[in-house]
Amino acid sequence: MIRRAPDRLRTKRNLPSRRRVRARVFIPGPEHRKDARHTGGPERVQRLHDPSDARSGHRRWMEPIRVLIVDDHALFAEALAARLDREPDLVILPIAADVRRAVALAATERPRVLLLDMTLGSESGLDVLDRVRDTQPELRVVVLTAMSDLDTMVRAVRRGAVGWLEKTEGADRVAQVIRSAARRGGWIPVDVLGEVLHRLVRDDPEPHGGAGTLAALTPREREVLQCMVDGLGRAEIAERLGLSTNTIRTHTQNLLAKLDMHSALEAITLAMRSGMRPSDH
Repeated sequence: MIRRAPDRLRTKRNLPSRRRVRARVFIPGPEHRKDARHTGGPERVQRLHDPSDARSGHRRWMEPIRVLIVDDHALFAEALAARLDREPDLVILPIAADVRRAVALAATERPRVLLLDMTLGSESGLDVLDRVRDTQPELRVVVLTAMSDLDTMVRAVRRGAVGWLEKTEGADRVAQVIRSAARRGGWIPVDVLGEVLHRLVRDDPEPHGGAGTLAALTPREREVLQCMVDGLGRAEIAERLGLSTNTIRTHTQNLLAKLDMHSALEAITLAMRSGMRPSDH
């Protein structure tokens, strides 16, 4: 007779665990979602990587850039807003189609950068520049227009615009210029930059002696300013002076503050009025 082996005892040691494991599911709340039409309330802070620091090996975290589009061409403005809204570091505010609404939204929505068309029906974008310059001096205005008139470009820069783009530019370039403007940079087409500077110096000579203003700069800040006059970008200045791009950014911000300027273009114009000229490097 064959005896079967006894069944394995079912003890607590070999019983499968009956403890229920509760899965944790993360449900994003409003503070984790980007609001493409933020219309007020406390400013939310997101930790976003600034891609401009990738070359230097540094990571810098920044708040989203609030952008106000001022354009009376509804289809273009809506399409641009939808495209820029896909950028993780940009917050696109409600669109303004005229001067009155542009000034109102600039006051209530606290944009960092304003994208401005020069033609707003029967009104001019220059009127927007005049209205926001005194009330919001920190607002960075980039002109985005179908116009290519050099006189209007010079008038816009003189009124505080830090950038000029034609509407034929791609959305990637527009986003790039927005980021540059938010960091106290700017953009003027290279093929007309020299003529714009020439007209600014010729038509508006420094009445108070710009050389005296430059005397407030440290030797290193003057070197950075000279590099800017030479047409170098931040990375190129860093390479010439043997410094990091972050250090160059700090020197640039300091010299702009001392000169009471809002953009590199204004600082270059002042330097040229003061007698600083491109070097032979």
